[in-house]
Amino acid sequence: MLFNSLTFVTQLSFCNEKNIKNMKMRKIFLLALLIPALCSFGQNRKGDGMIYLDENRRPQFRENLMIPDVNGYKVLKCDFHMHTVFSDGQVWPTIRNQEVWEEGLDAYAITDHIEYSPFKEDVRIDHNRGHELLKDVAEKQNLILVKGSEITRQTPPGHFNAIFIDDASGFIADRATNEFDRDAIMKAAEQDAFIFWNHPGWKPNIEGSYEWIDFIEDLHAHKALHGIEVVNGFGIHLKALDWCIDKGLTVMGSSDIHNLVAHEYDLDNRHVHRTMTLVLSKERTRQSLREALDAGRTVAWASKYLLGKEEHVRSLFEAAVKIAPSHYTEGKAKGKATRYYQITNNSDLYFELELREGNGTGRVILYPRSSQLISAADGTASLSYEVVTTYIRSDRHLAIDFDLN
Repeated sequence: MLFNSLTFVTQLSFCNEKNIKNMKMRKIFLLALLIPALCSFGQNRKGDGMIYLDENRRPQFRENLMIPDVNGYKVLKCDFHMHTVFSDGQVWPTIRNQEVWEEGLDAYAITDHIEYSPFKEDVRIDHNRGHELLKDVAEKQNLILVKGSEITRQTPPGHFNAIFIDDASGFIADRATNEFDRDAIMKAAEQDAFIFWNHPGWKPNIEGSYEWIDFIEDLHAHKALHGIEVVNGFGIHLKALDWCIDKGLTVMGSSDIHNLVAHEYDLDNRHVHRTMTLVLSKERTRQSLREALDAGRTVAWASKYLLGKEEHVRSLFEAAVKIAPSHYTEGKAKGKATRYYQITNNSDLYFELELREGNGTGRVILYPRSSQLISAADGTASLSYEVVTTYIRSDRHLAIDFDLN
């Protein structure tokens, strides 16, 4: 195949003089393509009858998730709910670090279950070990590693993640009854942990499991509950979004991944990413990250969907999406005209817009890092849309207006 390609390149030199300039350029281009292949082929010959097929290895690189700064804040991509073989996950902790780095996240936590260790016959259970194995490699790869655990009580009251803890040992593992539920969570509160309620709607058929019960109210009143996991993996818990807004709690989104991320998520689809929390942080540091979580500056991101408090979802949209002045006017019958505008999404977020008011394009899909044309009747001052892939309450989407003047 290489011989035939080189022959083809040689033959190009015999073309007529009228096209000789173009042919020379094509020749250079083809040679540029062939040289790396020839070098690679040569380098793969190691002697002793061996050829090493390094070209078949999967390339290692970090994806750049592009989300512009928002009102002076950096948007950190975070996943604070993941499991390893030290509880019921399928992978060693270093695999989690590798996935986080390759997928372009900034911060993460391993949150293995305190009370549930199905592999204890095969893996020595040490609730601090997963974090210890990752400290150096996370720092080397410029990732923010946060120490955490999942406090796994019966449902209700359910499961709670405690992050920014100091020590994962000494928690209460007994969950045969509800007797020690409060004590188990307060153990984390004593370490000044950031505590959020996980997947509250995961067992909706159990009475009290998806309700704001007295136990939850007590935690909230004693400042031992700081957020709720509004999106867990592939499930959106809409009631939890309303609770966050009404109670002043932080909106969280997490993968709760147990298997390989690539096994669970269709990462070949350009708008699909693991579920995560977007944190609007003053700086890319552990301290700023904690401050932002305490302040509630977060949005849950689940591929196509954004869920959070209106001010934060709006800020993300306005930072990512820009509309340019009209660039073309098309004349119509009876003296009417249509104006065209380019709308651009400068981020890896995905938005679907549906027209609510104004005489213009009815539906717009803004794919990641893309532009679309929209049109409006000449004289239209503005167009109002709902961003139907966002939720600012369980029954409300973000409403936006484009000023066409």
